[in-house]
Amino acid sequence: MAQGRGEIKSLLEAHGIRPKRSLGQNFLADPNLVDRIVRTAHIGAGDSVVEVGAGTGTLTKALAATGASVVAYEVDSRLIPLLHDVLADTEVEIRTEDVTKIDLAAALGGGPWTMVANLPYNVGTPLLLDALRHAPRVVRLIVMVQREVADRLVATPGTKAYGVPSIVAALHADTRLAFTVPPGVFFPVPEVDSAVVELVRREAPEGAERAIEIAATAFQQRRKMLRRSLSSLVENPAEVLAAAGIDETSRPEDLPASVFVRLAEVMP
Repeated sequence: MAQGRGEIKSLLEAHGIRPKRSLGQNFLADPNLVDRIVRTAHIGAGDSVVEVGAGTGTLTKALAATGASVVAYEVDSRLIPLLHDVLADTEVEIRTEDVTKIDLAAALGGGPWTMVANLPYNVGTPLLLDALRHAPRVVRLIVMVQREVADRLVATPGTKAYGVPSIVAALHADTRLAFTVPPGVFFPVPEVDSAVVELVRREAPEGAERAIEIAATAFQQRRKMLRRSLSSLVENPAEVLAAAGIDETSRPEDLPASVFVRLAEVMP
C-alpha cells in the first residue's frame, strides 16, 4: 500500500528529517495518485525503470511491485536510511547521486528505459530536457512536473506557453498532458498545481541540436522579427531566412520546431 500523509510524516519524524524547499521536496501523499501514475506508465516484468527523486519511496515501491527492474536516484543523503527501510523487501537499486551532474546515458547503460518520477520542482525542467536531448536509451518518460512546466512542454506555436522547452519536446518526442494534479496530494503542500506528462521518444531530425541552439537565441527576443533576433548568429539573417523559405518578418513565438530545423540546415 502506498504511503498516505500520516505515514509520510511518521517516517520523516522517525528519521529526523524535515523537507527542504531548496531541494524541491514535495512528497507524494496520495495512494490513489501513485497507483494512477504507475498505471499510466504501463510497466511490468522485464522493463527497466529509472526514478529521479525517490523521496520517501512510495512511488518507488509501487514501481517495483509491477515486477520491473527499478533504479532510484535520491540526492538527499538524509533519506537513504529511510529508503532502505521502506524498500527492504524489494530489489530496487538506490543511487545517491545528483542526476543533473552525471552523464545519465552512461550511468544507465543498456536500455530501453522508462523514466517514472515525481521530479523535484527545482531541477525538473532542465533534467527532463537534458534526458530528451542526451539520454536516448530513455525511450518513455512519465513525469510529474509543475503545471506551468507541463503547459510549456505541450504548447503549440502562437500560445503564451510556447518556447524552447516546447521545441525540445516536439523534436524528440510525442508529448501529452496525461492528467493534472492539485497541491493537496503532496506533503508539504506546494503553492502550485502539478501535472503528469507522458513523452514517448521518436527519432529526432538531423540538425535537432543546432535547431535548439538557434531557437534558444531567437526566443531571447521572442516577439521580435527573426531578421533581428538572429542577427547575433549570422551576418545576413535576411539571406539565410530566404534560403530556408521563411518570411523574415516571422516571430519565433509563431514558428513550429520544423522551421528551426530548416534554419539549421541552411545557417552557416
